Amino acid sequence: MKYKKILLKLSGESLMGEQEYGLDPKMLTQYAAEIKAIHNIGCQVGIVIGGGNIFRGLQGAAKGMDRVQGDYMGMMATLINSMALQAELEKQGVSTQLLSGISVDPIAKKMCRARAKKYLQNGNVVIIAGGTGNPFFTTDTGAALRAVEIEADILLKGTRVDGVYTADPEKDKNATKFVTLTFDEAYEKGLSVMDLTAFTLCKENNLPIYVFDMNTVGNLLKVVNGKDIGTIVR
Repeated sequence: MKYKKILLKLSGESLMGEQEYGLDPKMLTQYAAEIKAIHNIGCQVGIVIGGGNIFRGLQGAAKGMDRVQGDYMGMMATLINSMALQAELEKQGVSTQLLSGISVDPIAKKMCRARAKKYLQNGNVVIIAGGTGNPFFTTDTGAALRAVEIEADILLKGTRVDGVYTADPEKDKNATKFVTLTFDEAYEKGLSVMDLTAFTLCKENNLPIYVFDMNTVGNLLKVVNGKDIGTIVR
């Protein structure tokens, strides 16, 4: 096992599966099984999930909604996704703890670095909802923050493509994949790995980011074991 403690960032959209919105039970089952596989080999797992399958604060703001109110609604969407994944993990026999950047007793305890690290050390998968707990920050930034807080070895960004490309591989057949990148190279080339705030937080704390295809069964275990199937930025 190459990475003993990871923070896995999943997009809310990935939980939609083939649906136009909401949660696809098949994707929840598949993702939980992937997470269970790395938990079973002793990897400490922290998870942050977006809420874009339910609500996006920026989209709400674009339609005239107050940005702060929209962002808090987005945080609640991440909580719904996190609760759904927690339920599926528990169903598959994985011990979990749900923390949140915003106070939502009795559903989740407030995120606390010491609490999260203790849960991880005790063998729990720790899901952290609610972003940073503040408006104007994305769940990418929330993931970067939580990864730094729990002292993760790496931030794994699970997507539907197998790494970072020169262009969108779903639109440009000539796009080529990067195996490794430095933070400066990714910035200079204008590659959208994560939003700039999250990216800078990772760079300043020497936290590598690994982008990989989460939708292929077995890939998460391969990444944790050190197989080169995606793109690493460091």
